[in-house]
Amino acid sequence: MVKIAILDDWQDVARGLADWQRLQARAELTFFHTAFSSLEEAAEMLAPFDILLALRERTPFPAALLERLPQLRLIAMTGPRAGSLDLEAATRLGIAVATTESDRSGAATAELALGLLIAAARHLTAGDHNLRSGRFQEGVGLGRGLAGKTLGIIGLGRIGSRLARYAQALEMRTLAWSPHLTPERAEAAQCTYASKEALLAQSDAVSLHLVLSPRTRHILGRAELGLLKPGAILVNTARADLIEEEALLQAVQERRLIAALDVFHREPLPPDHPLRRAPNTVLTPHLGFVTEDIMRLFYTQAVENIEAFLDGRPQRIANPEALGKRPPLS
Repeated sequence: MVKIAILDDWQDVARGLADWQRLQARAELTFFHTAFSSLEEAAEMLAPFDILLALRERTPFPAALLERLPQLRLIAMTGPRAGSLDLEAATRLGIAVATTESDRSGAATAELALGLLIAAARHLTAGDHNLRSGRFQEGVGLGRGLAGKTLGIIGLGRIGSRLARYAQALEMRTLAWSPHLTPERAEAAQCTYASKEALLAQSDAVSLHLVLSPRTRHILGRAELGLLKPGAILVNTARADLIEEEALLQAVQERRLIAALDVFHREPLPPDHPLRRAPNTVLTPHLGFVTEDIMRLFYTQAVENIEAFLDGRPQRIANPEALGKRPPLS
C-alpha cells in the first residue's frame, strides 16, 4: 500500500482541516507532530514513504535529504512557493512537487505584524505575565503610544503595503524602502520613500517584509542595527535571515532595541536559545500565516493534489519535467 507522511503538524490540527477518508481508503497515513532533530533523523524516518505532505518551510528538503529518499515520488507542499526545498534536486531525482494556493492578500501576516508592534510598544506580554503571577503593574514599565510615531517598512509589497494602511489608521507616519522601491510606488501607498539608512535612523519602529534571497540575506547587520534609535522596535514576520542573528542578540541583550519576532534562524526555536531569555523581546512561534482559513485551504488542496497524483492526473505541479523519471507507484 502507498505510504503517505503528513509532516510538520506541530499544532495537531491537520486531521480536522481536510477530508482524509478517501486517502485513508487507498493509502497508509502517518502524521508527524514534532520536528526532526537532524537531517539524519529525517532521512531515516521518511525513507519508507512514497508521498510527503509538508507544511511550507518547516521541514527543509535540501538535496542531501532528497537523495536519501529512494521511495519518494511526490512532495505535496502547502503554499505557492517552496523556499526550503531544493526544486532543482527534486527534479533531477524525479520527485514531483505540487503546490497550493495561499492567502493572496497577506492579511494574516500583516495583522500579526501589527499585533507584535502594539504588544512591544505597550508591554502587553509583561503585563500578562504580571497578572498570571499574582502581581499588577509592578515593574511593567511605561508603554508608548503609536500615534504620531514613525514606522519604517522595509519591503512595500502586498504585506508591507497592508501594514502601512494599518499604521496610517493609527496616525503613524510611514517611511518605506526596499532594493527596488521607487518614490512613486511609495507615494502610491501613501508612504514616504527614504533610503535604508534614513529609514532606520528616523523610525520609532521598523517592520520587515522582504522575500529572502542572496541579495536580502542579512540586509540588517550590525551596522544597520546601530542606526536605529535607542529603544526602537524591530518587527520581523518575514524571514529570520534578513537579520544577522548575532547582531540582533547583542542589540536586545544590551537593551538598545525591542525585537518583536515571529521567525527564527532555527525552527522550532531550541529550548536553550538565548532569545528565549533575552530582555526586550516579544516572541511568537511563526504564526504569521497560521490561521484556520489558510490552513484549511492548504490541507484541502494538498489532499486534492495527492489524490490527483494517485489517479495519474497530476495537478499544480511546480516541476512537471520530474514526472515519469521514477517508476510509477504500484
